[in-house]
Amino acid sequence: MATKRQQQTGAGIRERVKVKEPQQYQVVMHNDDFTTMDFVVDVLKSVFGKEPAEAMALMLAIHHAGKAIVGVYSYDIAASKAEKAMQLARQEGFPLRCTIEPV
Repeated sequence: MATKRQQQTGAGIRERVKVKEPQQYQVVMHNDDFTTMDFVVDVLKSVFGKEPAEAMALMLAIHHAGKAIVGVYSYDIAASKAEKAMQLARQEGFPLRCTIEPV
């Protein structure tokens, strides 16, 4: 959202536009007893663009802590990535759950 403020100068009127950054949302992946660790790593790499080592570290964090933040995005991107991850899980018969929360 942008706000405008006019400023009078000798050459005329200039407008200053203040641009507000969009609200950010974190995608949280939750642990369950059925989704395989390999599948979670694959989703982290394919949907969230994580490198193999980072995907493995995140998967272990999810496994040990019960959940972990796997990315921070604008609302539309966060919702899309969470939905894509859960859609892939459903296709494979896994109950993987991702939620989005404002930062």
